[in-house]
Amino acid sequence: MIVKKIDMHVHTSLKKSIPRAGGGNFTTADELLKMYDHLGIEKGVQLPDIGPECAYAIQTNEEAMDLTAAYPDKFYWFCNIDPRWGGNSPNTDLSYFIDYFKERGAKGVGEICVNLYFDDPLVDNLFRHCEMRGMPVIFHIGRMGNDYGLVDDAGLKRLERSLQKFPNLKFLGHSQKFWAEISGNCTEENRGGYPIGPVTPGGRVVELMRNYPNLYGDLSAGSGENAIMRDFEFGWKFLEEFQDRLFFGTDICDPGNKLVLSFHLDDAVESGHISQECYNKICRKNALALLT
Repeated sequence: MIVKKIDMHVHTSLKKSIPRAGGGNFTTADELLKMYDHLGIEKGVQLPDIGPECAYAIQTNEEAMDLTAAYPDKFYWFCNIDPRWGGNSPNTDLSYFIDYFKERGAKGVGEICVNLYFDDPLVDNLFRHCEMRGMPVIFHIGRMGNDYGLVDDAGLKRLERSLQKFPNLKFLGHSQKFWAEISGNCTEENRGGYPIGPVTPGGRVVELMRNYPNLYGDLSAGSGENAIMRDFEFGWKFLEEFQDRLFFGTDICDPGNKLVLSFHLDDAVESGHISQECYNKICRKNALALLT
């Protein structure tokens, strides 16, 4: 049975602003909801884009809050916290900011795109306060400089140290440099894109998810889609094994985005390649458990 999905990762604007250099812009709510009808999505999580690393036009926490207030039956929202706020110090009380937004309905923190090392003291401080306040985080992994996202090297050792240091914080992994590590043949050269071909044993994402119950997977964007669909047999087994810690998402950033993961999951359950319970959890039950 096909169910309506919850989109754990989306970016939307109240109105159009300056386009990206290559063209395109965030969807408006009306544009997004038309896409949701096509994709079979009931509701999405708005993730503000507050940093200069990946934005031409800043999308504020207040904008995500206002969108959710305007469409309460269509959106949840996360707040986004820059770890440099409040004095650019690892001793800043970031709970001051988190509490403000949490009291106004924010369900988590993200998408964290600041271009600092995963284990930078400023980032540790952000994670510590998110853990204290029970706020899950969605992170993007990048390279240092000329990129966006928390920085880690091939092998995700810095992420692993964060998982160890903050065992009660739910980390939702996302981006090419995260999902490429699903395969044992991930390299520094291919981890920034969408590797093709069979998934080989020894992938760090698999290892980390088996060893750290606080690591979750955000299946949004081409990166999550590619991780599951580059090797169908592996993808179905991965979905089943980690069905309690995976979230369907889109990362729709533009009305022209073409995404097929929703239809792939529908086909997988209808053809019997994944169980109904696995499908239900990934498509909506896990999200509802986190968000409500």
